[in-house]
Amino acid sequence: MPMLKEPSQKYKPYTPLNLPDRQWPSKVATKPPYWLSTDLRDGNQALANPMTVAQKTLFFHTLLKCGFKEIEVAYPAASDTDFNFVRGLIEQGQVPDDVWIQVLTPAREDLIKRTIESVAGCKRAIIHMYNATSCLFREVVFRNSKEETVALAAKHTKIIRQLTEECTAKYGTIFRYEYSPETFTQTEPEFAVEVCEAVKAAWGKAGLGDERIIFNLPATVEIGPPNHYADQVEYFCRHISEREKIVVSLHPHNDRGQGIAAAELAMLAGADRVEGCLFGNGERTGNVDLVNLALNQYTQGISPGLDFSDIQAVIDVVTQCNDLPVHPRHPYAGELVFTAFSGSHQDAIKKGFEVQRVRHAEAARKGEPQHWDMPYLPIDPADLGCNYEAVIRVNAQSGKGGIAYLVQQHLGLDMPRKMQIAFYSVIQDIADREAREMTVEDITTAFRKTYHYGGSTYEGRLVLKSFKISSEPSADLPNGDEAADERRQFDGTVSVDGVLRVIRGDGNGPLSALLDALRTHLDIDLSLREYSEHAIGQGQDTRAASYVELVPLARDVKEIRRSAESWWGIGVDADITGSGLRAVLSAANSAIGDRELPELQLSVGFSAKTSQADIASVVLHELQLELPRRLQAQFFEVVQRAARETAGQMSYGALIQLFRETYRYDIPDTEETFALRGFKMENLGESGRKELTGEFVINGKLTRVQGQGNGLLTAAQAALNAHIDGKAVIREYAEHSIGKGSEVKAASYIELAYEADGGAIRLNAWGIATDTDITASGLKALLRASGTLDKMHRKALEQK
Repeated sequence: MPMLKEPSQKYKPYTPLNLPDRQWPSKVATKPPYWLSTDLRDGNQALANPMTVAQKTLFFHTLLKCGFKEIEVAYPAASDTDFNFVRGLIEQGQVPDDVWIQVLTPAREDLIKRTIESVAGCKRAIIHMYNATSCLFREVVFRNSKEETVALAAKHTKIIRQLTEECTAKYGTIFRYEYSPETFTQTEPEFAVEVCEAVKAAWGKAGLGDERIIFNLPATVEIGPPNHYADQVEYFCRHISEREKIVVSLHPHNDRGQGIAAAELAMLAGADRVEGCLFGNGERTGNVDLVNLALNQYTQGISPGLDFSDIQAVIDVVTQCNDLPVHPRHPYAGELVFTAFSGSHQDAIKKGFEVQRVRHAEAARKGEPQHWDMPYLPIDPADLGCNYEAVIRVNAQSGKGGIAYLVQQHLGLDMPRKMQIAFYSVIQDIADREAREMTVEDITTAFRKTYHYGGSTYEGRLVLKSFKISSEPSADLPNGDEAADERRQFDGTVSVDGVLRVIRGDGNGPLSALLDALRTHLDIDLSLREYSEHAIGQGQDTRAASYVELVPLARDVKEIRRSAESWWGIGVDADITGSGLRAVLSAANSAIGDRELPELQLSVGFSAKTSQADIASVVLHELQLELPRRLQAQFFEVVQRAARETAGQMSYGALIQLFRETYRYDIPDTEETFALRGFKMENLGESGRKELTGEFVINGKLTRVQGQGNGLLTAAQAALNAHIDGKAVIREYAEHSIGKGSEVKAASYIELAYEADGGAIRLNAWGIATDTDITASGLKALLRASGTLDKMHRKALEQK
C-alpha cells in the first residue's frame, strides 16, 4: 500500500503541553547524570539470540570497567537463566560493594517474590517495578480504570516494601526502590504525577541521598519531538511533591531517531538519571545510546564519569555478546566517523593539525590549556584509543587510497603503499577497458584474481599444500660466535598446475628458503625486495597477512633496488610463516604467467637426494594414503629398482603409476583370483572371540568360508588358511580415514607373511584397499595381499 497523500486521516499528532513558562530551553548542562546500563536486561530481551551466562558475565565486567555504578542485570522472574545469572554474580562475589545491581519486575506478587529472592545477600540492590499507565494500555490492554491502575501500583509497592525489609533483616541487603509508570510519554501528565504520588506514599520512606525513591519516566514509544519529552519531564519535576527525595530517571527509546536529543533536553528539564544501552541496543530502534550521551558531554568539557578510553575494546565485547554490528557511521564508535573521504575535507583536517600543533606548543609554553579545535573532528580520536589513519583515507573516486580503503574494509587487508600503486594500475586498466564505474565487488574480485587470494576459485598455478621449516647452524661462522645465525630449510608440498610436488630449499629465512626451492625444482628465479605484515582479527581468530614484492633474480642489493620489474603477492594464514610463504607463491604466480614449468624428476638410487619419506609424501598428497613405515621402505626399494632403468631419474607421474601397478591400487583385477563377495561377523559368547562366515574368491573360485579368531582379521586369516596351500599370517595392519563427512572412506593396509612347502617358500606381500565400511576395507586388503602372494608363489614354483 502506498503512503497516504493525507496522513492526517490516519495518524494523530501529539498533544503539546501548555507550559508557557518552561525553564529548560535556557539551561546548560554542567554535570553528568547518574548512569544506569540496562544492556543485560532491556538490551538482552531485544536480541534474537539472548546472551548466554558467559556472555552476560563478560558484558557485566565490561560495564564495571567503563565505570557504571548502577547496572540493571536481569528480569529474574522471566527465566531460570536470568535468575541463576543474578545468583551467580552474588554468590561468586563479582559485584563490587559500591555498585547497585538493579532487577526488574512487573506488578505481580509472585514475580516480585522471585525477583527479591534473586538479589538476597548482595550488598546493594534496586528493585524496579513497572505497570503501564497510558490511556491506550488502560483501555485496550488491561481494561483498567485510572483508580484501578493507581491501586495496583500502590498495592504492589507495599508488597515490595514488606519483602525487602524482611530480606534486609535476614541478609543485610540495602534496597532502593524504582517505579516506572510505563508508557509515560503517552500518559496524561497529571495522571502520571498522581500515580507516582500514590506509589511514594505507599513506599512511605523516601528520604535523602541513597534513600531517595527513583521515578523512571520512560519514553516506551517515542511519540513526539524531544522538546515535548522535555516539557513532560519538567512538568513532572515541578508538580511531584518532595522533589528533593526523588531521583527522576529517563528511559528514552529511539522510535523517531531522536533518543539522544530527547535525553539531553530532558536532563535540562530536571532529570537526574539516564537509563540506556551501549551503542543504543534495545527493542525496535533501541534505547538511548549511553556512549553517545556520555561522549557528547565529554566534548563539552564535562567529565561524564564513564571511561571509553579504549572504545574498540568495548565495541568488540558488545558486538560479540549482542551479535549486532555497530554501524560504520555510528557517532564516536563507527569505523568511518573519523574518516574524511572528500579531498577538501582532508585538506582542511591536515591544515587543522598543522595549525593546532603550533597553537598547542604556544599554549604549553604559556601553561595554558591545549584545547582541541579541529575542522570536521569534534573529538580527538586518540582520547578513545583510536589512531589517525582513518582520517586521511579517501574513497574510490580519489585514487589509489580509496581503492586501498575498499580492499581493507571488505577483505581486511591493509596494503603497503607501493602495492596500492601497483593494484591501482590494475583497476585503471579494467575501468578503461570496460568504460564504467568500478563497484566494490569489481575491485575485490580483481584483487583476488590478481593476487590469487580467496580460496580455490582464485588459486594460481602454484599452491602451497604443506610445509616444514627446520634450521641448522650456519657452517661458515666462527666457532666462538655467541649468536650464530641459523640457516633455514624449507620442505614442502606445492601443487604445480594441479600436480603435487615435494620441493626443498635452503636460505637465511623461510622465504629465501622457499625461493631457493622454486629456483632448484621449478627454474623460477626471483629475489625478495620488500616484505610487510599485519594481524587480522583478535584472540584465537587472529590471522597474519603478509605482503611481498619479488623482482627478477639479482646479484646484490643494489640490483634488487634498481629493478624496474616486480610482482606483488599476498598471503593470509593463522601461522605467520605460512602467510609469508603463501605471499611468495602469490607473487611467483604473477611472475611465471603461463610459461611452461619443468616436470619434476625424482632422483633415486645411489647417492640420490630423494628419500623414502619424500616418496611416501608424494603418495600421501596424490592418493591420500598414509603408508605404514614398513610399506614405505618396501615401496622405496621398488622405486630404486625401477629407477635403474632411467639412470636414477623418475617423473612424478611415473612414480604414482608405479605405485598403482605394484599394489594394484585402483586398478581393476580382471582375473580376480582373490576377492571379497560377502561376509558376516558374529561374537562368540563372553570369550570375545569372533566368527566370520562369508564368500571369498580363492584361487579364482567362489568359496564359502568360515573361521574364528580373536578379531575379525584373525578370523578371516583362519578362514583363508583353510582353503590355501601353506599358511598366511598377518604381520602388520594399519588403517586411517580418507575425506570428511559423508564422503569419508577407510583405507586399510595389511602385510601378509606366507610359508609353504615346509618352509621352503617364504614370502611377504602388502595389500591396500579402501571402502566406505572399515571392516570391508580390511578384508579387501587381506585378499589383495593374498592375491599378490599367490602370484609370487606361482612364480617361485616356475623358477624351481
